Amino acid sequence: MAEILQTNTEPVGRVDIDPVTLDIIENALRNARYEMDEVLFRTALSPGIREQHDEFPLIADPDGKMVVGQFGLSVPDFLDNFDGTIGEGDILMTSDPYACGAAISHANDWLLVMPIFHEGRLVGWASMFGHMSDVGGKTPCSMPADARTIYEEGVVIPPFKLYEAGKLNEPALDIILNQVRMPEWNRADLNGLVAACTTAARRVGELCDRFGVETYLSALDALLDRNYQAMKVLLATLFKDGETLEFSDYICDDGCGYGPYELKIALTRHGEKVHLDFSQAAPQAVGPVNYFINENLVRMFFGIYVITVADPQILWNDGFYPLIDVTIPEDSFWKPRHPAALNARNHGIGRVFDLFGGLLGQTNPEILNAAGFSSSPHFMYSGHYTSGPRAGEWFQLYSIGFGGVPGRPVGDGPDGHSLWPSFRNIPCEYLESYYPLRIERWETVPDSGGAGLHRGGNGVDVAYRFEEPGTIAIHDDRWLTYPWGVNGGRPGERGRKWIDRADGTREILPSKIHDVPVGPGDVLHFVTWGGGGWGDPLRRPAELVALEVRRGLVTAEGARDYGVVCGEDGTLDERATEELRERMRAEREEIPVFDMGPPLAEILDRCEEETGLPAPRPPVDVRSAEALRGRR
Repeated sequence: MAEILQTNTEPVGRVDIDPVTLDIIENALRNARYEMDEVLFRTALSPGIREQHDEFPLIADPDGKMVVGQFGLSVPDFLDNFDGTIGEGDILMTSDPYACGAAISHANDWLLVMPIFHEGRLVGWASMFGHMSDVGGKTPCSMPADARTIYEEGVVIPPFKLYEAGKLNEPALDIILNQVRMPEWNRADLNGLVAACTTAARRVGELCDRFGVETYLSALDALLDRNYQAMKVLLATLFKDGETLEFSDYICDDGCGYGPYELKIALTRHGEKVHLDFSQAAPQAVGPVNYFINENLVRMFFGIYVITVADPQILWNDGFYPLIDVTIPEDSFWKPRHPAALNARNHGIGRVFDLFGGLLGQTNPEILNAAGFSSSPHFMYSGHYTSGPRAGEWFQLYSIGFGGVPGRPVGDGPDGHSLWPSFRNIPCEYLESYYPLRIERWETVPDSGGAGLHRGGNGVDVAYRFEEPGTIAIHDDRWLTYPWGVNGGRPGERGRKWIDRADGTREILPSKIHDVPVGPGDVLHFVTWGGGGWGDPLRRPAELVALEVRRGLVTAEGARDYGVVCGEDGTLDERATEELRERMRAEREEIPVFDMGPPLAEILDRCEEETGLPAPRPPVDVRSAEALRGRR
């Protein structure tokens, strides 16, 4: 455990905070958190951070509890696993999930943790991590789809002092950057993370100067307690005391041919507290889809989801953690054993929110979301220029794809959007200016969003035409199981990927693959999945469905899923629509809360026929298999 070196150890009293002062400090911290983002965006070089904003900041109290920030890391878990002293001017760094208690979850994420001192006393922490587009390893962008150990995924940095007493550890940084393919990107991105944390520390110091340390720390306590009290009310409102709820969803495959992995979670409320139990989840995956998550991050994700759907005006922070108990078994999908591969954990992160939605919606269908774009699919392209002024120069692209956001109680899911609200798309102009490719198509896929009173968002078809030879890599999911609909809404369509080769042939690609060779004239179609629909599609206004036919969001054939009859031009036949809807109402069975699509056994049986890909093999117990090999 870390030892904090303070030159001022006098105890700090607590004072009552008036509402105006609390509001000023709260919003000043919010602004500082967003300023951290902006500092990084203006400093980073990699498109993943500079353009798409794949980074997560926070400002914490002296105990490491997040007061403002974005989800995704845990300072207390990092500090519990750091063996050494921490003083003023130190900045700590790691990329090893196994060495920091899963404060981060794969080696591409470089995490900085910076103590904030004021007049010799620790008053908080600034922390931030960003996804590095490359950290070495056996494939460009460091996300090998078939990795079985973290050693295949690039340089893994143990916790150490990047800065000590304000001085950069240059030899250590040089060693790290010597392992990566784009050291200038990593250096710039890392400098941006340092600048962002330094900016946060400066803003906290200004608040301590303005209001005094006692008032500032008392305000942090008040913000954390306010969150605790609000969550206590929400839990009592949403869940019945003593009742256990269960829900399951799937990760389709692990990149090594095994799947689907069933992710089952149970929730029980006991008085003021809720217990989240992951004990029945799938075993540790063979491939890199394991999501190594610690108990504090489960608490964070659960609280974020509950607050966002039930009362989004609440400032979510770590104050409610004592209300949530968590059980995660060892050697499971959620807590794999070192050195299990982790690079594709993005699918598990997203699926956590679908699981929480499924739990919450069983007793509160009015605030239930469908399953949506619960992932961050990756597309990567790299190689050397073969001609022109850049001949021989290395190029490398890492990018995050978008898809259909689920239908919601408040309305339709957006088309072609991101699960993470702060993420942005890389502009086509940027891609075509800096990389040897052309975007031939970037459009929504009609009917890919599930039908419903509120339609699920459509996925997108992005067609990349390559101009230089190179290799590509893909990370995606939901190619096998469906994004489910709710309250009568239909499931969304699954994702798919293929290459139309320059010689006229077509090659179907799995959702997780790397080192696929491409040449000039080859076109990759990166088609993402749609969101599930919300509510009875027969209640959706027929005029709106016809309008979406005209806009190319729904086809005339797809309009019949809503009981709407119209021409290819969107001309509505009102009488035929009324008759069709009456017939559909009379013939259908009771409307289910969840429509998961066909049974899993049927999906597996029809897998190759429907997707062009073989069905995955059932997951295996990795530890048992290793023990068996050892005996042989």
